[in-house]
Amino acid sequence: MNAPPALDIVDETFLAVPPSTVAAVFADPASWPRYWPDLVLQVYTDRGDKGLRWTVRGALVGTMEVWLEPVLDGTLLHYFLRATPADAAGTPRALAPRKLRREFDRRARAAKAIALGLKEILEDGREPGVPPRGEG
Repeated sequence: MNAPPALDIVDETFLAVPPSTVAAVFADPASWPRYWPDLVLQVYTDRGDKGLRWTVRGALVGTMEVWLEPVLDGTLLHYFLRATPADAAGTPRALAPRKLRREFDRRARAAKAIALGLKEILEDGREPGVPPRGEG
């Protein structure tokens, strides 16, 4: 029986843009290293405007998902990372509790930074409930 992943990170951020706009950001594999530079991702489920699911290799081994849920006039960006730190050969490795906590915090903060960065760029100052520029 496999051990559960050492890292189980979940994040949610509301973006006042349609899911298709957020999906377009993640659609190009060439953009992934910008967000996750130490990970090698391989799509195992492409859900279109609902997001992507990847297997993860590199500094971590496991799975990652971006689920894009339409909510009101925008998108709730759900992020899931379930993975274990790995050595250079891709073999899972145990970290001391303090180092594991630091890795958890680092990955959780990075996930939130990605979401907030997208929020700033994609919303372009738009407030929820206010039509995008050029509409209304």
